[in-house]
Amino acid sequence: MSAAMDTESTYSGYSHYSGHSKKAHRQGRDRHKSPRSKDGSRSEKSVTIQTPPAEPLLGNDASRAEEGQDDNWGETTTAITGTSEHSISQEDIARISKDLEDSVGLDCKRYLGLTVAAVLGLLVFLTPIAFILLPQILWRDDLEPCGTVCEGLFISVAFKLLILLIGTWALFFRQPKADLPRVFVFRALLLVLIFLFVFSYWLFYGVRILDSKDTNYQGIVQYAVSLVDALLFIHYLAIVLLELRQLQPMFTLKVVRSTDGESRYYSLGHLSIQRAALVVLENYYRDFTVYNPALLTASKSRAAKHMAGLKVYNVDGNNASGQSRAMIAAAARRRDSSHNELYYEEADHERRVRKRRARLVVAVEEAFTHIKRLQAEEQQKAPGEMMDPREAAQAIFPSMARALQKYLRTTRQQQYHSMESILQHLSFCITNNMTPKAFLERYLNPGPTLQYDRDRWFSKQWTLVSEEAVTSALQDGVVFVLKCLDFSLVVNVKKIPFIKLSEEFIDPKSHKFVLRLQSETSV
Repeated sequence: MSAAMDTESTYSGYSHYSGHSKKAHRQGRDRHKSPRSKDGSRSEKSVTIQTPPAEPLLGNDASRAEEGQDDNWGETTTAITGTSEHSISQEDIARISKDLEDSVGLDCKRYLGLTVAAVLGLLVFLTPIAFILLPQILWRDDLEPCGTVCEGLFISVAFKLLILLIGTWALFFRQPKADLPRVFVFRALLLVLIFLFVFSYWLFYGVRILDSKDTNYQGIVQYAVSLVDALLFIHYLAIVLLELRQLQPMFTLKVVRSTDGESRYYSLGHLSIQRAALVVLENYYRDFTVYNPALLTASKSRAAKHMAGLKVYNVDGNNASGQSRAMIAAAARRRDSSHNELYYEEADHERRVRKRRARLVVAVEEAFTHIKRLQAEEQQKAPGEMMDPREAAQAIFPSMARALQKYLRTTRQQQYHSMESILQHLSFCITNNMTPKAFLERYLNPGPTLQYDRDRWFSKQWTLVSEEAVTSALQDGVVFVLKCLDFSLVVNVKKIPFIKLSEEFIDPKSHKFVLRLQSETSV
Protein backbone atom coordinates (compact mmCIF):
# COMPACT_ATOMS: atom_id res chain seq x y z
CA MET A 1 0.00 0.00 0.00
CA SER A 2 2.83 2.40 0.83
CA ALA A 3 4.49 1.64 -2.51
CA ALA A 4 1.26 2.52 -4.35
CA MET A 5 0.96 5.82 -2.43
CA ASP A 6 4.55 6.69 -3.29
CA THR A 7 3.83 5.95 -6.94
CA GLU A 8 0.77 8.19 -7.05
CA SER A 9 2.48 11.02 -5.19
CA THR A 10 5.51 10.88 -7.46
CA TYR A 11 3.38 10.77 -10.61
CA SER A 12 1.15 13.63 -9.50
CA GLY A 13 4.17 15.70 -8.58
CA TYR A 14 5.18 16.00 -12.21
CA SER A 15 2.18 18.13 -13.11
CA HIS A 16 2.21 20.65 -10.17
CA TYR A 17 4.83 23.21 -9.43
CA SER A 18 5.44 25.87 -6.82
CA GLY A 19 3.52 29.13 -6.77
CA HIS A 20 6.71 31.12 -7.12
CA SER A 21 7.64 29.47 -10.44
CA LYS A 22 4.09 29.96 -11.75
CA LYS A 23 4.13 33.63 -10.85
CA ALA A 24 7.53 34.21 -12.41
CA HIS A 25 6.46 32.39 -15.59
CA ARG A 26 3.28 34.51 -15.87
CA GLN A 27 5.21 37.75 -15.31
CA GLY A 28 7.76 36.80 -17.96
CA ARG A 29 5.00 35.94 -20.39
CA ASP A 30 3.24 39.27 -19.75
CA ARG A 31 6.46 41.23 -20.35
CA HIS A 32 6.97 39.58 -23.75
CA LYS A 33 3.39 39.95 -24.94
CA SER A 34 2.95 41.75 -28.22
CA PRO A 35 0.75 44.88 -28.32
CA ARG A 36 -1.31 43.19 -31.00
CA SER A 37 -2.85 40.84 -28.48
CA LYS A 38 -4.78 43.72 -26.95
CA ASP A 39 -7.03 44.25 -29.95
CA GLY A 40 -7.48 40.56 -30.57
CA SER A 41 -5.78 40.56 -33.96
CA ARG A 42 -3.18 38.12 -32.75
CA SER A 43 -4.22 35.70 -30.04
CA GLU A 44 -2.42 32.82 -28.42
CA LYS A 45 -2.66 29.47 -30.19
CA SER A 46 -4.79 26.90 -28.39
CA VAL A 47 -5.16 23.25 -29.33
CA THR A 48 -7.84 20.90 -28.01
CA ILE A 49 -7.27 17.16 -28.32
CA GLN A 50 -10.08 14.75 -27.59
CA THR A 51 -8.63 11.90 -25.54
CA PRO A 52 -9.85 8.34 -24.96
CA PRO A 53 -11.79 7.64 -21.76
CA ALA A 54 -8.82 6.15 -19.88
CA GLU A 55 -6.67 8.62 -17.96
CA PRO A 56 -3.38 9.09 -19.82
CA LEU A 57 -0.13 8.94 -17.97
CA LEU A 58 1.26 12.16 -19.32
CA GLY A 59 -1.70 14.42 -19.72
CA ASN A 60 -2.86 16.06 -22.92
CA ASP A 61 -1.34 19.52 -22.78
CA ALA A 62 -0.69 20.46 -26.38
CA SER A 63 1.65 23.29 -25.44
CA ARG A 64 4.16 20.75 -24.11
CA ALA A 65 4.64 19.31 -27.58
CA GLU A 66 5.78 22.53 -29.25
CA GLU A 67 9.25 22.75 -30.63
CA GLY A 68 10.22 25.82 -28.66
CA GLN A 69 10.65 23.96 -25.39
CA ASP A 70 13.96 23.72 -23.60
CA ASP A 71 15.26 20.75 -21.64
CA ASN A 72 14.10 22.26 -18.32
CA TRP A 73 10.48 22.67 -19.29
CA GLY A 74 9.36 20.45 -16.44
CA GLU A 75 10.42 23.05 -13.84
CA THR A 76 8.98 26.14 -15.56
CA THR A 77 5.73 24.95 -17.15
CA THR A 78 2.48 26.29 -15.74
CA ALA A 79 -0.30 23.72 -15.47
CA ILE A 80 -3.67 25.29 -16.31
CA THR A 81 -6.74 23.27 -15.36
CA GLY A 82 -10.45 23.81 -15.44
CA THR A 83 -10.98 23.78 -19.20
CA SER A 84 -13.06 21.22 -21.03
CA GLU A 85 -11.35 18.81 -23.39
CA HIS A 86 -14.52 17.37 -24.93
CA SER A 87 -16.89 19.14 -27.27
CA ILE A 88 -19.73 18.05 -29.53
CA SER A 89 -21.64 19.78 -32.27
CA GLN A 90 -24.83 19.19 -34.22
CA GLU A 91 -22.80 17.58 -37.02
CA ASP A 92 -21.28 15.13 -34.52
CA ILE A 93 -24.75 14.26 -33.21
CA ALA A 94 -26.02 13.69 -36.77
CA ARG A 95 -23.01 11.51 -37.58
CA ILE A 96 -23.47 9.46 -34.40
CA SER A 97 -27.14 8.89 -35.16
CA LYS A 98 -26.27 7.83 -38.73
CA ASP A 99 -23.65 5.39 -37.41
CA LEU A 100 -26.23 3.91 -35.04
CA GLU A 101 -28.71 3.43 -37.88
CA ASP A 102 -26.04 1.82 -40.06
CA SER A 103 -24.99 -0.50 -37.23
CA VAL A 104 -28.61 -1.58 -36.67
CA GLY A 105 -28.97 -2.32 -40.39
CA LEU A 106 -25.75 -4.32 -40.45
CA ASP A 107 -26.82 -6.36 -37.42
CA CYS A 108 -30.18 -7.19 -39.02
CA LYS A 109 -28.50 -8.21 -42.27
CA ARG A 110 -25.96 -10.36 -40.47
CA TYR A 111 -28.51 -12.15 -38.30
CA LEU A 112 -30.82 -12.65 -41.28
CA GLY A 113 -28.02 -14.33 -43.24
CA LEU A 114 -27.11 -16.53 -40.29
CA THR A 115 -30.74 -17.51 -39.78
CA VAL A 116 -31.21 -18.48 -43.42
CA ALA A 117 -27.97 -20.50 -43.43
CA ALA A 118 -28.89 -22.26 -40.18
CA VAL A 119 -32.39 -23.19 -41.38
CA LEU A 120 -31.05 -24.46 -44.69
CA GLY A 121 -28.31 -26.49 -42.95
CA LEU A 122 -30.84 -28.04 -40.61
CA LEU A 123 -33.02 -28.96 -43.59
CA VAL A 124 -30.05 -30.55 -45.35
CA PHE A 125 -29.16 -32.81 -42.42
CA LEU A 126 -32.75 -33.82 -41.63
CA THR A 127 -33.70 -34.62 -45.24
CA PRO A 128 -31.83 -37.99 -45.57
CA ILE A 129 -33.11 -39.08 -42.17
CA ALA A 130 -36.66 -38.14 -43.17
CA PHE A 131 -36.34 -40.09 -46.42
CA ILE A 132 -35.52 -43.21 -44.41
CA LEU A 133 -38.05 -42.77 -41.58
CA LEU A 134 -41.16 -41.64 -43.46
CA PRO A 135 -41.88 -45.04 -45.12
CA GLN A 136 -41.40 -46.75 -41.74
CA ILE A 137 -43.98 -44.43 -40.20
CA LEU A 138 -46.59 -44.22 -42.99
CA TRP A 139 -46.71 -47.71 -44.58
CA ARG A 140 -44.56 -49.92 -42.42
CA ASP A 141 -46.59 -53.10 -42.99
CA ASP A 142 -46.34 -52.89 -46.80
CA LEU A 143 -42.57 -52.49 -46.99
CA GLU A 144 -40.32 -55.27 -48.17
CA PRO A 145 -37.94 -56.65 -45.54
CA CYS A 146 -34.55 -54.87 -45.33
CA GLY A 147 -31.73 -57.31 -45.99
CA THR A 148 -28.06 -57.25 -45.15
CA VAL A 149 -27.21 -54.77 -47.91
CA CYS A 150 -29.93 -52.41 -46.75
CA GLU A 151 -28.70 -52.52 -43.15
CA GLY A 152 -25.16 -51.84 -44.34
CA LEU A 153 -26.46 -48.72 -46.11
CA PHE A 154 -27.67 -47.42 -42.73
CA ILE A 155 -24.08 -47.46 -41.47
CA SER A 156 -22.90 -45.72 -44.64
CA VAL A 157 -25.50 -42.94 -44.27
CA ALA A 158 -24.64 -42.43 -40.60
CA PHE A 159 -20.89 -42.06 -41.14
CA LYS A 160 -21.30 -39.86 -44.22
CA LEU A 161 -23.63 -37.55 -42.32
CA LEU A 162 -21.11 -37.38 -39.49
CA ILE A 163 -18.31 -36.47 -41.92
CA LEU A 164 -20.55 -33.87 -43.58
CA LEU A 165 -21.45 -32.40 -40.19
CA ILE A 166 -17.81 -32.05 -39.14
CA GLY A 167 -16.82 -30.56 -42.50
CA THR A 168 -19.70 -28.08 -42.43
CA TRP A 169 -18.80 -27.02 -38.90
CA ALA A 170 -15.15 -26.48 -39.87
CA LEU A 171 -15.94 -24.53 -43.04
CA PHE A 172 -19.01 -22.46 -42.24
CA PHE A 173 -19.47 -22.21 -38.48
CA ARG A 174 -16.83 -19.58 -37.76
CA GLN A 175 -17.07 -16.37 -35.80
CA PRO A 176 -17.43 -13.54 -38.32
CA LYS A 177 -14.44 -11.21 -38.46
CA ALA A 178 -16.21 -8.27 -40.07
CA ASP A 179 -19.48 -7.01 -41.50
CA LEU A 180 -19.09 -6.69 -45.27
CA PRO A 181 -21.22 -4.17 -47.20
CA ARG A 182 -22.39 -6.80 -49.72
CA VAL A 183 -23.07 -10.51 -49.64
CA PHE A 184 -20.33 -13.01 -50.42
CA VAL A 185 -21.22 -14.10 -53.96
CA PHE A 186 -19.80 -17.62 -53.85
CA ARG A 187 -21.39 -18.34 -50.49
CA ALA A 188 -24.75 -17.11 -51.73
CA LEU A 189 -24.43 -19.23 -54.88
CA LEU A 190 -23.68 -22.31 -52.79
CA LEU A 191 -26.73 -21.69 -50.61
CA VAL A 192 -28.93 -21.33 -53.69
CA LEU A 193 -27.43 -24.50 -55.20
CA ILE A 194 -28.05 -26.49 -52.02
CA PHE A 195 -31.62 -25.21 -51.77
CA LEU A 196 -32.40 -26.15 -55.39
CA PHE A 197 -30.73 -29.50 -54.95
CA VAL A 198 -32.66 -30.43 -51.78
CA PHE A 199 -35.90 -29.08 -53.24
CA SER A 200 -35.51 -31.23 -56.37
CA TYR A 201 -34.84 -34.32 -54.24
CA TRP A 202 -37.94 -33.62 -52.13
CA LEU A 203 -40.03 -33.09 -55.26
CA PHE A 204 -38.91 -36.40 -56.74
CA TYR A 205 -39.40 -38.16 -53.39
CA GLY A 206 -42.92 -36.82 -53.02
CA VAL A 207 -44.01 -37.75 -56.53
CA ARG A 208 -42.35 -41.15 -56.98
CA ILE A 209 -42.25 -42.53 -53.41
CA LEU A 210 -44.83 -40.85 -51.16
CA ASP A 211 -47.68 -40.80 -53.68
CA SER A 212 -47.14 -44.34 -54.91
CA LYS A 213 -46.10 -45.71 -51.49
CA ASP A 214 -43.16 -47.60 -52.92
CA THR A 215 -42.56 -50.87 -51.09
CA ASN A 216 -38.91 -51.31 -52.16
CA TYR A 217 -37.31 -50.08 -48.94
CA GLN A 218 -33.76 -50.86 -50.08
CA GLY A 219 -34.24 -48.59 -53.10
CA ILE A 220 -35.51 -45.81 -50.80
CA VAL A 221 -32.42 -46.14 -48.58
CA GLN A 222 -30.15 -46.04 -51.66
CA TYR A 223 -31.96 -42.88 -52.75
CA ALA A 224 -31.09 -41.28 -49.37
CA VAL A 225 -27.48 -42.46 -49.74
CA SER A 226 -27.24 -40.78 -53.17
CA LEU A 227 -28.46 -37.53 -51.59
CA VAL A 228 -25.75 -37.66 -48.92
CA ASP A 229 -23.10 -38.39 -51.57
CA ALA A 230 -24.21 -35.39 -53.61
CA LEU A 231 -24.09 -33.18 -50.50
CA LEU A 232 -20.51 -34.30 -49.86
CA PHE A 233 -19.55 -33.32 -53.42
CA ILE A 234 -21.15 -29.91 -52.91
CA HIS A 235 -19.07 -29.54 -49.76
CA TYR A 236 -15.91 -30.28 -51.76
CA LEU A 237 -16.99 -27.63 -54.26
CA ALA A 238 -17.43 -25.15 -51.39
CA ILE A 239 -13.88 -25.86 -50.20
CA VAL A 240 -12.51 -25.16 -53.69
CA LEU A 241 -14.46 -21.94 -54.18
CA LEU A 242 -14.14 -20.51 -50.68
CA GLU A 243 -10.67 -21.61 -49.62
CA LEU A 244 -8.44 -23.03 -52.38
CA ARG A 245 -9.19 -20.60 -55.19
CA GLN A 246 -7.67 -17.62 -53.42
CA LEU A 247 -4.44 -19.27 -52.28
CA GLN A 248 -2.39 -18.69 -55.45
CA PRO A 249 -1.11 -15.07 -55.51
CA MET A 250 -2.26 -13.19 -58.59
CA PHE A 251 -2.21 -9.51 -57.57
CA THR A 252 0.04 -7.17 -55.60
CA LEU A 253 -1.67 -4.50 -53.51
CA LYS A 254 0.11 -1.32 -52.48
CA VAL A 255 -1.49 0.21 -49.37
CA VAL A 256 -0.64 3.83 -48.54
CA ARG A 257 -1.82 5.73 -45.47
CA SER A 258 -2.98 9.15 -46.58
CA THR A 259 -1.67 11.17 -43.64
CA ASP A 260 1.98 10.15 -43.32
CA GLY A 261 2.54 8.12 -46.50
CA GLU A 262 3.47 4.87 -44.75
CA SER A 263 3.01 2.00 -47.21
CA ARG A 264 3.03 -1.78 -47.35
CA TYR A 265 2.74 -4.39 -50.11
CA TYR A 266 0.58 -7.51 -50.01
CA SER A 267 0.05 -10.39 -52.44
CA LEU A 268 -3.47 -11.75 -52.89
CA GLY A 269 -5.25 -14.26 -55.07
CA HIS A 270 -8.64 -14.14 -56.77
CA LEU A 271 -10.79 -12.17 -54.36
CA SER A 272 -13.55 -9.63 -54.58
CA ILE A 273 -12.84 -6.00 -53.75
CA GLN A 274 -14.65 -6.15 -50.41
CA ARG A 275 -12.82 -9.31 -49.31
CA ALA A 276 -9.50 -7.83 -50.45
CA ALA A 277 -10.32 -4.75 -48.35
CA LEU A 278 -10.95 -7.03 -45.37
CA VAL A 279 -7.54 -8.71 -45.84
CA VAL A 280 -5.89 -5.29 -46.08
CA LEU A 281 -7.48 -4.16 -42.81
CA GLU A 282 -6.49 -7.35 -41.01
CA ASN A 283 -2.88 -6.79 -42.06
CA TYR A 284 -3.07 -3.07 -41.32
CA TYR A 285 -3.61 -3.57 -37.61
CA ARG A 286 -0.60 -5.88 -37.53
CA ASP A 287 1.91 -4.26 -39.90
CA PHE A 288 1.34 -0.49 -39.81
CA THR A 289 2.56 1.56 -36.89
CA VAL A 290 -0.18 3.10 -34.81
CA TYR A 291 -1.62 6.31 -36.23
CA ASN A 292 -0.42 9.27 -34.21
CA PRO A 293 -1.99 12.61 -35.21
CA ALA A 294 0.29 14.47 -32.80
CA LEU A 295 3.24 13.81 -35.12
CA LEU A 296 1.50 15.80 -37.85
CA THR A 297 0.85 18.82 -35.64
CA ALA A 298 4.38 20.21 -35.93
CA SER A 299 4.46 20.01 -39.73
CA LYS A 300 1.03 21.60 -40.06
CA SER A 301 1.93 24.48 -37.71
CA ARG A 302 5.20 25.01 -39.58
CA ALA A 303 3.42 25.13 -42.93
CA ALA A 304 0.82 27.54 -41.59
CA LYS A 305 3.58 29.76 -40.19
CA HIS A 306 5.39 29.92 -43.53
CA MET A 307 2.23 30.47 -45.54
CA ALA A 308 1.04 33.30 -43.32
CA GLY A 309 1.97 36.64 -44.86
CA LEU A 310 2.71 39.91 -43.15
CA LYS A 311 -0.22 42.26 -42.73
CA VAL A 312 0.01 45.81 -44.18
CA TYR A 313 -1.84 48.59 -42.37
CA ASN A 314 -2.45 51.72 -44.48
CA VAL A 315 -3.17 54.42 -41.91
CA ASP A 316 -2.50 57.64 -43.95
CA GLY A 317 -3.39 56.22 -47.36
CA ASN A 318 0.13 56.98 -48.66
CA ASN A 319 2.77 54.69 -50.12
CA ALA A 320 0.56 51.62 -49.91
CA SER A 321 1.90 50.04 -53.10
CA GLY A 322 5.51 50.46 -51.96
CA GLN A 323 4.77 48.81 -48.63
CA SER A 324 2.97 45.94 -50.34
CA ARG A 325 5.93 45.27 -52.63
CA ALA A 326 8.30 45.36 -49.68
CA MET A 327 6.18 42.95 -47.69
CA ILE A 328 5.87 40.53 -50.64
CA ALA A 329 9.64 40.55 -51.05
CA ALA A 330 10.10 39.88 -47.32
CA ALA A 331 7.66 36.96 -47.49
CA ALA A 332 9.55 35.52 -50.48
CA ARG A 333 12.86 35.74 -48.60
CA ARG A 334 11.21 34.07 -45.64
CA ARG A 335 10.02 31.16 -47.79
CA ASP A 336 13.51 30.78 -49.25
CA SER A 337 14.96 30.29 -45.77
CA SER A 338 12.26 27.87 -44.62
CA HIS A 339 14.38 24.81 -45.44
CA ASN A 340 17.06 26.03 -43.01
CA GLU A 341 14.49 26.40 -40.26
CA LEU A 342 13.17 22.90 -40.97
CA TYR A 343 16.69 21.46 -40.87
CA TYR A 344 17.57 23.04 -37.52
CA GLU A 345 14.17 22.17 -36.00
CA GLU A 346 14.55 18.50 -36.92
CA ALA A 347 18.15 18.43 -35.74
CA ASP A 348 17.18 19.97 -32.39
CA HIS A 349 14.28 17.54 -32.01
CA GLU A 350 16.50 14.54 -32.72
CA ARG A 351 19.05 15.81 -30.21
CA ARG A 352 16.43 16.13 -27.48
CA VAL A 353 15.01 12.67 -28.31
CA ARG A 354 18.45 11.04 -28.06
CA LYS A 355 19.16 12.85 -24.81
CA ARG A 356 15.92 11.84 -23.12
CA ARG A 357 16.17 8.33 -24.52
CA ALA A 358 19.58 7.95 -22.86
CA ARG A 359 18.15 9.20 -19.56
CA LEU A 360 15.26 6.77 -19.83
CA VAL A 361 17.51 3.79 -20.56
CA VAL A 362 19.74 4.58 -17.58
CA ALA A 363 16.74 5.08 -15.25
CA VAL A 364 15.12 1.79 -16.29
CA GLU A 365 18.37 -0.16 -15.93
CA GLU A 366 18.87 1.24 -12.43
CA ALA A 367 15.26 0.37 -11.52
CA PHE A 368 15.64 -3.21 -12.73
CA THR A 369 18.92 -3.50 -10.84
CA HIS A 370 17.04 -2.45 -7.74
CA ILE A 371 14.44 -5.15 -8.46
CA LYS A 372 17.13 -7.82 -8.60
CA ARG A 373 18.50 -6.62 -5.28
CA LEU A 374 15.01 -6.73 -3.78
CA GLN A 375 14.48 -10.25 -5.07
CA ALA A 376 17.71 -11.37 -3.43
CA GLU A 377 16.57 -9.82 -0.14
CA GLU A 378 13.06 -11.28 -0.38
CA GLN A 379 14.40 -14.80 -0.67
CA GLN A 380 15.69 -14.51 2.86
CA LYS A 381 12.33 -13.40 4.26
CA ALA A 382 9.32 -15.41 5.29
CA PRO A 383 6.83 -16.34 2.54
CA GLY A 384 4.19 -14.01 3.97
CA GLU A 385 6.45 -10.95 3.69
CA MET A 386 7.38 -11.35 0.02
CA MET A 387 6.15 -8.84 -2.59
CA ASP A 388 4.12 -9.79 -5.62
CA PRO A 389 5.06 -8.43 -9.09
CA ARG A 390 2.43 -5.68 -8.88
CA GLU A 391 3.85 -4.31 -5.63
CA ALA A 392 7.38 -4.56 -6.99
CA ALA A 393 6.35 -2.61 -10.10
CA GLN A 394 4.75 0.10 -7.95
CA ALA A 395 7.92 0.25 -5.84
CA ILE A 396 10.33 0.91 -8.73
CA PHE A 397 8.02 2.90 -11.01
CA PRO A 398 8.66 6.33 -9.38
CA SER A 399 12.38 6.09 -10.14
CA MET A 400 11.75 5.81 -13.89
CA ALA A 401 8.44 7.66 -14.24
CA ARG A 402 9.90 11.13 -14.79
CA ALA A 403 12.33 10.02 -17.52
CA LEU A 404 9.61 7.97 -19.21
CA GLN A 405 7.20 10.89 -18.98
CA LYS A 406 9.57 13.30 -20.68
CA TYR A 407 10.53 10.84 -23.39
CA LEU A 408 6.93 10.01 -24.30
CA ARG A 409 6.04 13.70 -24.41
CA THR A 410 8.99 14.46 -26.65
CA THR A 411 8.11 11.64 -29.03
CA ARG A 412 4.37 12.50 -28.72
CA GLN A 413 3.28 9.05 -27.57
CA GLN A 414 1.71 10.09 -24.27
CA GLN A 415 -1.88 9.53 -25.39
CA TYR A 416 -1.25 5.83 -26.00
CA HIS A 417 0.21 4.90 -22.62
CA SER A 418 -1.75 5.36 -19.43
CA MET A 419 -0.22 4.93 -16.00
CA GLU A 420 -2.16 1.71 -15.44
CA SER A 421 -1.01 0.18 -18.74
CA ILE A 422 2.64 0.97 -17.94
CA LEU A 423 2.33 -0.59 -14.48
CA GLN A 424 0.74 -3.70 -15.98
CA HIS A 425 3.51 -4.00 -18.56
CA LEU A 426 6.16 -3.49 -15.88
CA SER A 427 4.66 -6.15 -13.63
CA PHE A 428 4.44 -8.50 -16.63
CA CYS A 429 8.15 -7.99 -17.36
CA ILE A 430 9.03 -8.59 -13.71
CA THR A 431 6.91 -11.75 -13.58
CA ASN A 432 8.60 -13.23 -16.64
CA ASN A 433 12.10 -12.08 -15.63
CA MET A 434 12.52 -9.85 -18.69
CA THR A 435 15.40 -7.44 -19.21
CA PRO A 436 15.18 -3.62 -19.22
CA LYS A 437 15.61 -3.67 -22.99
CA ALA A 438 12.56 -5.89 -23.34
CA PHE A 439 10.54 -3.50 -21.16
CA LEU A 440 11.60 -0.44 -23.17
CA GLU A 441 10.87 -2.00 -26.55
CA ARG A 442 7.22 -0.92 -26.38
CA TYR A 443 8.09 2.74 -25.72
CA LEU A 444 11.25 3.36 -27.72
CA ASN A 445 9.67 2.36 -31.05
CA PRO A 446 6.00 2.88 -31.99
CA GLY A 447 4.37 -0.51 -32.39
CA PRO A 448 1.45 -1.74 -34.48
CA THR A 449 -2.11 -0.85 -33.64
CA LEU A 450 -2.83 -4.23 -32.04
CA GLN A 451 -0.21 -3.49 -29.38
CA TYR A 452 -2.38 -0.81 -27.80
CA ASP A 453 -5.79 -0.88 -26.15
CA ARG A 454 -8.87 -0.57 -28.35
CA ASP A 455 -9.72 2.70 -26.63
CA ARG A 456 -6.53 4.18 -28.11
CA TRP A 457 -7.34 3.23 -31.68
CA PHE A 458 -8.29 5.99 -34.08
CA SER A 459 -9.67 3.52 -36.64
CA LYS A 460 -12.53 1.24 -35.68
CA GLN A 461 -15.20 1.71 -38.34
CA TRP A 462 -14.23 1.81 -42.00
CA THR A 463 -15.95 2.85 -45.22
CA LEU A 464 -15.08 1.25 -48.54
CA VAL A 465 -15.06 3.63 -51.52
CA SER A 466 -14.67 2.11 -54.98
CA GLU A 467 -15.66 3.02 -58.52
CA GLU A 468 -16.16 -0.65 -59.30
CA ALA A 469 -18.74 -2.85 -57.62
CA VAL A 470 -17.37 -4.18 -54.35
CA THR A 471 -18.50 -7.70 -55.29
CA SER A 472 -16.47 -7.68 -58.52
CA ALA A 473 -13.12 -9.46 -58.69
CA LEU A 474 -9.77 -7.74 -58.41
CA GLN A 475 -8.32 -6.49 -61.68
CA ASP A 476 -5.16 -4.76 -62.78
CA GLY A 477 -5.35 -1.01 -62.15
CA VAL A 478 -8.26 -1.06 -59.71
CA VAL A 479 -8.01 1.58 -56.97
CA PHE A 480 -10.20 1.63 -53.87
CA VAL A 481 -10.05 3.63 -50.64
CA LEU A 482 -10.71 2.57 -47.05
CA LYS A 483 -11.79 5.59 -45.02
CA CYS A 484 -12.08 6.05 -41.28
CA LEU A 485 -12.65 9.15 -39.20
CA ASP A 486 -9.10 10.57 -39.21
CA PHE A 487 -7.35 9.11 -42.24
CA SER A 488 -7.75 6.74 -45.17
CA LEU A 489 -5.92 3.86 -46.81
CA VAL A 490 -5.46 4.11 -50.57
CA VAL A 491 -5.09 0.67 -52.21
CA ASN A 492 -3.69 0.28 -55.72
CA VAL A 493 -3.98 -3.16 -57.38
CA LYS A 494 -1.32 -4.42 -59.79
CA LYS A 495 -1.33 -7.80 -61.47
CA ILE A 496 1.70 -9.98 -60.97
CA PRO A 497 3.43 -10.19 -64.38
CA PHE A 498 3.75 -13.42 -66.30
CA ILE A 499 7.25 -14.78 -65.75
CA LYS A 500 8.96 -16.77 -68.47
CA LEU A 501 11.95 -18.88 -67.50
CA SER A 502 14.33 -20.44 -69.97
CA GLU A 503 16.87 -23.16 -69.41
CA GLU A 504 20.48 -23.05 -70.51
CA PHE A 505 22.52 -26.24 -70.51
CA ILE A 506 26.14 -26.05 -69.41
CA ASP A 507 28.41 -28.81 -70.63
CA PRO A 508 30.41 -30.25 -67.72
CA LYS A 509 33.47 -30.51 -69.97
CA SER A 510 33.50 -26.74 -70.46
CA HIS A 511 34.78 -26.30 -66.89
CA LYS A 512 38.15 -27.91 -67.66
CA PHE A 513 41.18 -25.63 -67.90
CA VAL A 514 44.81 -26.04 -68.97
CA LEU A 515 47.63 -24.46 -67.00
CA ARG A 516 50.59 -23.44 -69.22
CA LEU A 517 53.88 -22.84 -67.46
CA GLN A 518 56.80 -21.04 -69.11
CA SER A 519 60.17 -22.81 -68.90
CA GLU A 520 62.05 -19.53 -68.68
CA THR A 521 62.44 -18.00 -65.25
CA SER A 522 63.61 -14.56 -64.24
CA VAL A 523 67.09 -14.33 -62.75
